[in-house]
Amino acid sequence: MASPILPGSGLGSGLDIGAIVTALVNADKSAKQTQIDTQTKTNSLKISGVGSLKSALAAFQKSMTDLNKASSPAFAGFTATSGTPTVLGVTSDSTAVPGTYNVVVKSLATGSKVASASFAGGTTSAIPSGTLKISQNGTDYPVTIPANATLQSTRDAINTAQASNGISANIVTDSSGASRLVISSNKTGAGSDLSVSGIAGLEIDGTKVMGGTPAAGDAGSVNGVAKDAAITIDGLAVTSKSNTVTGAISGLTLNLASMSTGDTPTVVTVATNTTGIQTSLQTFVDSYNTLKKAIDTLSKATPDADGNLTVSAAFTGDSLPRSLMADIREQLTESGPSAQLTVLSQLGVMTDSKTGLLALDTAVFNKRMDTPGMAGQVQQMFSGTNATNGLLARMSSAVDPYVKTGGLLDQRSSNLTNLSSSLQKQQTALDLHVTSLTATLTAKYNAMDLLVGQMKATASNITSFFSSLNAQQSAK
Repeated sequence: MASPILPGSGLGSGLDIGAIVTALVNADKSAKQTQIDTQTKTNSLKISGVGSLKSALAAFQKSMTDLNKASSPAFAGFTATSGTPTVLGVTSDSTAVPGTYNVVVKSLATGSKVASASFAGGTTSAIPSGTLKISQNGTDYPVTIPANATLQSTRDAINTAQASNGISANIVTDSSGASRLVISSNKTGAGSDLSVSGIAGLEIDGTKVMGGTPAAGDAGSVNGVAKDAAITIDGLAVTSKSNTVTGAISGLTLNLASMSTGDTPTVVTVATNTTGIQTSLQTFVDSYNTLKKAIDTLSKATPDADGNLTVSAAFTGDSLPRSLMADIREQLTESGPSAQLTVLSQLGVMTDSKTGLLALDTAVFNKRMDTPGMAGQVQQMFSGTNATNGLLARMSSAVDPYVKTGGLLDQRSSNLTNLSSSLQKQQTALDLHVTSLTATLTAKYNAMDLLVGQMKATASNITSFFSSLNAQQSAK
């Protein structure tokens, strides 16, 4: 801010007008400037604190989500392994039972793929307008075919209308230039054959198998009708509509990838996942402790140079961190879906009474895991029996009100940003006031200095007059 104060002493008074005006202006603005500076520093600290807390919560929530992935649950009570992963993969849930199983994949489940009669005009062949009806498993999937349609535009209309239903179409053209419309479905299993009707030239019966070199007018299924998967488990025959076989072995899901070579079985082994659970439990403890330490750092005052706890942190004295930790700790003591495990202390996870941090007692953990069926109970406790009742899901949900868009931290950040804007406006107003006051006081003191100078000149003239008069009288 430029100052109109002129340096140096007044010519008339001899006073340091610049120093006087500066002192008066500083005295006037000192209280307000101190208030703005203090509030600005505190507000900036809080804005930074909100960002740090939000980052810490996001990292904690991501850790809970990663531990709770359905595709690879970190707290899986059992490890299921396949002796031949190229033939079948295997996953387990909390109801699995340790053991071994010999599985032979006789055949894979297949879907329906059908082809129309050939069109000599290729992809640009004209197709009549109307409603094309694709039927599967007793459900009709209509496709509107507009006027002036071609085989290519018919294909595009099917893909646009039925992609969400797992039905797709393409065109196969032979060396003579004749084209067939080929329609397929991602649904597998016997009885899922497609049939097509409603448009002349596109009638297809999916239960009719086309030969290796079909005639131009032939239409039907390609590569055979849809079939179920067929496997044997320890010699027992099992069929499945899908290549993902669930329920055949309690607690296991078999993902069929290819047929077995001859009758060579794939050995599926299920074992208790004690080591994996301990590693995941320690990750859970570490994630909680990292968040707790971050919140403590943002909440607790620190000592000044004299050792007094007077240096405030971003959330010192703020109720928000206390509410947050209360919401999180509540999940640690709330009973979950597990029948035998109700609290973490039963697994050896204890809370330090001084720091509030968690610690894993491995001796207690290992003793607990020796109990038959405990691995499945641990999985239920952490992963739950549905998407919401497991400890991991509940912990993630507990912090969601704080970190979600428009949540508590976003609201706090918005309020702090508004306060920052208000403080900037107050600073601008104060700067204008200081400029105005400086100019006013400078003008007044310069006027005073001019008046004093004039009075001094008058006094000097009077003194000179009387001195001259006295000199004249003394000369007589």
